[in-house]
Amino acid sequence: MSAKAFDLIVIGAGPGGYVAAIRAAQLGLKVVIVERENLGGICLNWGCIPTKAMLRSSEVFHLMHRAKEFGLSADNISYDLDAVVKRSRGVAKQLSSGIGHLMKKNKITVVMGTATIPAKGRVSVTTDKGVEDLTAPNIVLATGARARELPGLEADGDLVWAYRHALVPPRMPKKLLVIGSGAIGIEFASFYNTLGADTTVVEVMDRILPVEDEEIATFARKSFQKQGMTILEKSTVKQLDRAKGAVTAHIEKDGKVEKMTFDTVISAVGIVGNTEGLGLEELGVKIDRTHVVTDAYCRTGVDGLYAIGDIAGAPWLAHKASHEGVMVAELIAGGHPHPVKPDSIAGCTYCHPQIASVGLTEAKAKAAGFEVRVGRFPFIGNGKAIALGEAEGMIKTIFDAKTGELLGAHMVGAEVTELIQGYVIGRTLETTEEDLMNTVFPHPTLSEMMHESVLDAYGRALHY
Repeated sequence: MSAKAFDLIVIGAGPGGYVAAIRAAQLGLKVVIVERENLGGICLNWGCIPTKAMLRSSEVFHLMHRAKEFGLSADNISYDLDAVVKRSRGVAKQLSSGIGHLMKKNKITVVMGTATIPAKGRVSVTTDKGVEDLTAPNIVLATGARARELPGLEADGDLVWAYRHALVPPRMPKKLLVIGSGAIGIEFASFYNTLGADTTVVEVMDRILPVEDEEIATFARKSFQKQGMTILEKSTVKQLDRAKGAVTAHIEKDGKVEKMTFDTVISAVGIVGNTEGLGLEELGVKIDRTHVVTDAYCRTGVDGLYAIGDIAGAPWLAHKASHEGVMVAELIAGGHPHPVKPDSIAGCTYCHPQIASVGLTEAKAKAAGFEVRVGRFPFIGNGKAIALGEAEGMIKTIFDAKTGELLGAHMVGAEVTELIQGYVIGRTLETTEEDLMNTVFPHPTLSEMMHESVLDAYGRALHY
């Protein structure tokens, strides 16, 4: 059978791959996308989207318990875990079928199967009907990543869960251990803790949420502890002893090992890139710690071969993958796009309270040699936050004292994942403190705190 010829082959239909395919098709290229599992990838089917649906359920459950504060009554409050999961899966399914519609609309050929790259410009796909050969002068790798597994802490789907098991749980954990306090670990800890699991989080670094600003992470930790979570920092799970219905974790802190027993463990210790089995090494692609090495334009150094999203390294965020997909499609079509700037990409964590950040932390700004001005504003000083019953949180902004450049913004509290985009736009437009001070923020909104935090950095806060 002769190979089918295209202008572009995209391997992986997650938020990087399918967006790259759409943009390339819009620009007139003949595109094929190869996916071995689900359109929409991990993000849409087993990551960002279904977790947000589950976290929304736990948020509503939490609010129902606070009904009295709002002059309302709700009795015999309970939940049906199967129904919570069913709703989450339904949301993911709806969006995944939407991607299929977008592929048809943009006349993108979809091939379901496992891809290898036997030679430059060639892709071989093993489908359930046999092998299909594709050719194109350009190939985009968007194969994503999977959960990292540490020896002895491997998931079994029964006692020890990876993120996939935690999204379709076989039961409600009573006593839960979460290993790792990045976004994935903290979101699951927040979900199960809110539904009543006795939750312990273990973090090997000196604080939870290690990539966040220290002040924000400390605020979040106190909030989680107030909600009943146990947080163990500078601690390592050395081994798990699995028995019937129970796991004994050996947790080392300050050289001492303590044994603690749980009925469920969620391992969230990072991710590894899906680089195996593609034939990348033979093509001369450089791989560093499971991630493909690229330049600022996602080029691998092999002519016509690009890598985007999680496979191309940090930050491991869906929106970064999508933006890289657009950039690469425009580059292939002969355009001159700007490279993606990782330090202007926001990170969002949807625990309770939410956390969002962009740019440099205070510590990183100082380490980079900046003289800084720092502003803070608490939720308690904001009328909308108090009216919402969400007076716990803060917004922190960091400026270059010499130029007024916005170096970073960090937030914890209700809806901060929606607020952060204001500062992201500010950084993209190379805003200064003066621009932000001269912007009129609508009242009453949570966004007014963004204004106040800027004002506070220059000793001009009005409401606190």
